[in-house]
Amino acid sequence: MQTTPARTDLILIGDSIRMGYEAAVRQQLVDRSIWSPEANGGDSANVLRHLDEWVVRHAPAIVHLNCGLHDLKKPFDSDRAQVELDDYRRNLEQIFTRILATGATLVWATTTPVDEVLHHQNKDFDRFAADVDRYNAVSLELAATKNVAVNDLHAVIDSAGAAHLRRDDGVHFTEPGSSLLGGAVADFVRPLLTHP
Repeated sequence: MQTTPARTDLILIGDSIRMGYEAAVRQQLVDRSIWSPEANGGDSANVLRHLDEWVVRHAPAIVHLNCGLHDLKKPFDSDRAQVELDDYRRNLEQIFTRILATGATLVWATTTPVDEVLHHQNKDFDRFAADVDRYNAVSLELAATKNVAVNDLHAVIDSAGAAHLRRDDGVHFTEPGSSLLGGAVADFVRPLLTHP
């Protein structure tokens, strides 16, 4: 006889930005069961490949999801992204559909801003602010069509002043920046956690 898995309150899926803010989320939602993959979520193709492992088997109440920063990576002197925009749209559509089919509440988080000059100086590939905007626009359009709640982490960082919250690599955040993001995630999902 098969047993029903215990329901996980919240699953956090995302890249290194999620890995940075996760501790703050756990501190603020200490009474909730939270799961996340140990690995960096990577790009949308990687998230799609791992959906059964990362979402379905945990029977979550809420999935807080982001992918984008890895998708829009471009080698120096190339205009080709790691995951092109049309493929990103297709991947997200499948990801959203499959998560929603589990009965979980899905929260989409926008991709956080980058400083492309600092990034170029400190990384061996590029990320461009215009691409962050383009990929976010596609994700927001899709979220609207699927009635998916949006946690606008891009706006959270932008309105707080990205320059003093970002590390010198142009993409990651200082401890205060990660704490700000973690607080924004906890505040967003807390009202959605309806059971005591």
